[in-house]
Amino acid sequence: MSAVHHSMDATDDPRAIGTRIRSMRKEKSLSLSELADRAGVSKSYLSTVENGTGSRPGAAILHKLALALGVTLGDVLGRSVQADPTARPAIPESLRVFAENAELPEVDVEMLAGIKFRGEAPRTAERWQFIYNAIVMSGKAEDSAS
Repeated sequence: MSAVHHSMDATDDPRAIGTRIRSMRKEKSLSLSELADRAGVSKSYLSTVENGTGSRPGAAILHKLALALGVTLGDVLGRSVQADPTARPAIPESLRVFAENAELPEVDVEMLAGIKFRGEAPRTAERWQFIYNAIVMSGKAEDSAS
């Protein structure tokens, strides 16, 4: 079993992520408490995230913060580079099938649409379900840890 290695770039830097989250929070005129409540995280944890003093938050926490801010996970990670800010990611047919069967909210479908593993999007509804379940379980594990 081999470990997955990737280099840390600006999108993985806790300080850069925290700075983007703080900036988006202020653009929305939200207090630290308001965003923490909306995202379901503690105010002290959100402060740590915004200051970039802890480790990089996991995908589930970043997804909760993105939802609470009304932005995409890509925006939080600084990966959103689109000519048209209103453009939505293309939804593969296999994802659409899974999303309809699971009755996913559109925001979750759009988040999943941006996922690629080794440069490719999952090809079957079953793979999308596996990935979605992993994200949900990750969020539950992080919730119990915070």
